[in-house]
Amino acid sequence: MKSTLIHHISSLEMVVPAGKPYLKGAEMSQYETIQEAYVLIEDDKISGFGKQQDAPERADIMIDATGKLVLPGWCDSHTHTVFAGSREQEFVDKIRGLSYQEIAARGGGILNSAKKLLDTPEEALYDSALERITKIIHTGTTSLEIKSGYALTTQGELKMLRVIRKLKENLPIPIKATFLGAHAFPHEYKNNPEGYVKKIIDEMIPVVASEGLAEFIDVFCDEGFFTPKQTADILEAALRYGLIPKLHANELADSGGVEVAVQYRARSADHLEHITDKQIALLNSSSTMPTLLPSTSFFLKLPYAPARKMIDAGLPVALASDYNPGSSPSGNMPFVLTLSCLYLQMLPKESVAAATLNGAYAMCLEDVCGSIALGKKANLLITGKMESIAAIPYFFGSNPIEKVIINGKLL
Repeated sequence: MKSTLIHHISSLEMVVPAGKPYLKGAEMSQYETIQEAYVLIEDDKISGFGKQQDAPERADIMIDATGKLVLPGWCDSHTHTVFAGSREQEFVDKIRGLSYQEIAARGGGILNSAKKLLDTPEEALYDSALERITKIIHTGTTSLEIKSGYALTTQGELKMLRVIRKLKENLPIPIKATFLGAHAFPHEYKNNPEGYVKKIIDEMIPVVASEGLAEFIDVFCDEGFFTPKQTADILEAALRYGLIPKLHANELADSGGVEVAVQYRARSADHLEHITDKQIALLNSSSTMPTLLPSTSFFLKLPYAPARKMIDAGLPVALASDYNPGSSPSGNMPFVLTLSCLYLQMLPKESVAAATLNGAYAMCLEDVCGSIALGKKANLLITGKMESIAAIPYFFGSNPIEKVIINGKLL
């Protein structure tokens, strides 16, 4: 058994009792920290931690963290990192004043990405996604959810999910796959939306499930996309095949997506820029994780989700990057924390909780990673020298992560 000792840690962050699935409300800013601490890793697991005075004297590998912070790796629970090409022209269109809906109506947006993806070989998709994910691992992302949804045909969606499966096999971090065939309506179904819903239910879901290509199913339930009734029909079918619901909800309007998410016990409801007080109360009585994507609001100049109101009401929230070519072309989680502090009015400790354990819960990984607890995967971050956790969002634009440890091994 190989051992690694991280010693003389200035502050060990996100120490949460084993078995605690997420932090909510005031808990998010009150998690335990240990000053002058150590962490012992044996093989790929955390086997001990505590005050430096109680640390073992030696280990096979010794890492000095004097003046530095140690915390769990980022758990990014909402991304679209498999895509074919970027969309800079739409970026210019936004500068010229076109809205997200106007760009989509002109064949841009998701439909633009779908056309590019269908023309791109599987190997090229894999290579480009691998490059993106490798880069975000170096900024601290150590678990990841990836959605399909940029093909909108059965074979194209399967191609995306096969790429995700290959990434799972070849990368050392936990990756979860989400089937998002209900991301938009293909052009040929523009006047027959129910026909596309039927195709998803009768054709796509059965083959995705039979090949074991996804753990989750997602639907873009929002104004101009899938209605609550269409979303419910898709989720009903998915549940029969064992797929766990997640949902895009209330990004563009009060779409009714939150109500559907709670009704079908979705693991997470994501975006929530237009959430109401009634919907906050509804989520508070559920097991659905509200997942906020501030870099999307930043890039599209949309309203930000009311995180302060949600946390003060006792809700948990997770943070994710929404890494995709159209509305959030970045997977930089430290920058997501900066945005959450500046525009969601979240405290730095709340942001860390949201980007670690709460994100892990949104991917059903809360027993594996996301906090400092005995027996969890040693997927850890060591910062550069800094005085407090607030330095991570404060010094935006630079990478605060000096070392990344995955499965107990230094990257």
